[in-house]
Amino acid sequence: MDQTPIGKTPRSCPATYIGFWNRIRQLFAAVPQARMLGWGAGRFSFNTRGGRCDACAGQGVQRLEMSFLPDVELPCEVCHGSRFNAETRTIHYRGHDIGEVLAMSVDQARDLFHAHPAVRHPLELLQAIGLGYLTLGQASPTLSGGEAQRIKLVSELAKARTGADGRTDRPTLYVLDEPTVGLHMADVERLIGLLHRLVHAGHSLLVIEHDLDLIAAADWVIDLGPEGGADGGRVVAQGPPAQIAAAGIGHTAAALRERFAG
Repeated sequence: MDQTPIGKTPRSCPATYIGFWNRIRQLFAAVPQARMLGWGAGRFSFNTRGGRCDACAGQGVQRLEMSFLPDVELPCEVCHGSRFNAETRTIHYRGHDIGEVLAMSVDQARDLFHAHPAVRHPLELLQAIGLGYLTLGQASPTLSGGEAQRIKLVSELAKARTGADGRTDRPTLYVLDEPTVGLHMADVERLIGLLHRLVHAGHSLLVIEHDLDLIAAADWVIDLGPEGGADGGRVVAQGPPAQIAAAGIGHTAAALRERFAG
């Protein structure tokens, strides 16, 4: 997991990337009115004809070409950014049409779908990692690198299968390249909590990191150095963070010792 974007077009969003949007579409297709009309889950996709807004091709925005300036994207004048045509929006689930659900924040959607674990679980994971403010349909290109990285982590946590004891039946090795980049200190704390959840479920994590809080929370540290570039690349110390701090060898040990003292 690195800082690469999770999507390059407005068609990609947190709900589709993590995968719970399919379940939401199925819930709308199960509404009695939708069944009477013979509409399946495909009718509630903004990527296919029939249910989506034809004016913006389900993107919710229209591109305005500027002669000497970058193109400007404006909300679609037909669907008003909802991505769906008016007929599709006549179907309501608990008082909300499909376009309104797509525009909901994670916090709002969690309350709406509290009775459906397949939807509620990933929403709760998004809340736990500090992304409750995102909308389900927020275009992936508008996400920051830190937000995209946390969504990747949630997608893995949502797929993890655990038994009654909370352990997985498919242990996986995850490699994370500086997952704290762009994160606030409070979000780093949330990230550490989610990484511990992966470990407790039976997975293994290999994390390349410079953040002292995350290093101090690791089970085992391999400190490379003693300097950077051509003067580095050798194992200076390895072991639990407290042991490395006590040994006092290298810059990482000094930084950890200062942190533990604080």
